[in-house]
Amino acid sequence: MTSESIDASSARRWRRAFALVRESLAGREHDYTQGGIGRAVVLLAIPMMLEMAMESVFAVVDIFWVAGLGAPAVAAVGLTEAVLTLLYAVGVGLSMAVTAVVARRIGAHEPKAAAQVAGQTIWIGVGASALVAAVGVPFAPEILELMGAESDVVAGGAGYTTIMLGGSLTILLLFLFGAVLRGAGDAALAMRVPMLANAINIVLGPLFIYGVGPFPKLGVTGAAVATNIGRGVGALFALYWLVNGRSRVVVRLPDWRPMADVLLNLLRVSFGGVLQFVIATSSYIVLMLLISAYGSAAVAGNTIAYRILVFTFLPAWGLSNAAATLVGQNLGAGRPERAERSVWVATKYNVIFLGAVAVVLVAIPEPLVRIFTSEPDMLAYAARALRVVAVGFPLYAVGLIMIQAFNGAGDTKTPTWINVLCFWVIQLPLAYALARPLDFGPTGIFVASAIGESLLAVVAWLAFRRGTWKLKVV
Repeated sequence: MTSESIDASSARRWRRAFALVRESLAGREHDYTQGGIGRAVVLLAIPMMLEMAMESVFAVVDIFWVAGLGAPAVAAVGLTEAVLTLLYAVGVGLSMAVTAVVARRIGAHEPKAAAQVAGQTIWIGVGASALVAAVGVPFAPEILELMGAESDVVAGGAGYTTIMLGGSLTILLLFLFGAVLRGAGDAALAMRVPMLANAINIVLGPLFIYGVGPFPKLGVTGAAVATNIGRGVGALFALYWLVNGRSRVVVRLPDWRPMADVLLNLLRVSFGGVLQFVIATSSYIVLMLLISAYGSAAVAGNTIAYRILVFTFLPAWGLSNAAATLVGQNLGAGRPERAERSVWVATKYNVIFLGAVAVVLVAIPEPLVRIFTSEPDMLAYAARALRVVAVGFPLYAVGLIMIQAFNGAGDTKTPTWINVLCFWVIQLPLAYALARPLDFGPTGIFVASAIGESLLAVVAWLAFRRGTWKLKVV
């Protein structure tokens, strides 16, 4: 083969790849129960990867702007985010149920039933956020103290915690409306929602934190104000597309009226999803409590490392969400074998992606940490955490797809038991033992975290191969 023909072949491959990317971002309607599986995974995964990356930008932006206020401010954001992970657990658990049920209805060609599911999500979001605000708003300082915050962190960060917990409705609605769009296969539109929300947050963040121009100087509290405004506008944008008749799920006024049977089915399916993420996030909170014993620099360093990990790791959630949508739609269409093949294709792509990310994080974490801080202690803790945790990324890639495949099928109980074993039975006792009796300190906690996640991947893979998820009815 001549060099000219090789160049021409390479050019054709690049053109096809760019055409596929453009098609995925354009949001054209596709039947994901037909055609090539690799193509279906890519069409869904690219916008979903960008969507998840946009979700992680919220926390990264807050840390970036707040880092200039010092370690106590960063610690306040980190400890509040640790508490908010419980809310994220509820949001992710509920959204998994919404995605699974909507995907089943779309796969079975029942758009009206999918619209009813979408209409009931707002009631779930309002109810859950009211409970969070009722506890979080009046007890914000006490919550920070319970998390082990030092007095200067509580004094400066209580306002941030109050607004973030009080504005939980914007978080939940962004999760739930995005879940409806993903379940319907409208991944490109789901991607645009957090993009808009982030653009607003990026602009307003420094204005409210540092008091630029006519904006009040609110310090770390300003980060919460900007974040909630951005999320609120994003949720309204998603709502607009669900009711304007141009999305794949069109919600009419009757669909918003409470429907006991639809709500109960959603809550039934979501219970396991919420519980599995409560288990995982409560484990993270306990890890943060262990780290807080080593001072604000350790907490702030771990917070920065976690934000970097989230930013690099969450695009892999796009692939896992693509797998969940394909599992749900293909099971709804009566094609379980195609659903399984979709999972294996997504797993291959995810291992390649996270393996490449791991190489970078293990080799050169310091330049990434310096984007947020130059303080030696914070930098050292953050770089060490990144190196230790990133070693297991290829295994995490497998576990992430397997868990989301279960959830996409509506089988949320299996991942719940896996989380109990890997996080509560293994990870937490190991973290305590390594940090305290064996005196490895925060490094021991980082090692325990990596071991727990790696074990989860192995157990989830073994459970998935049994195939009982194909029989789940939602």
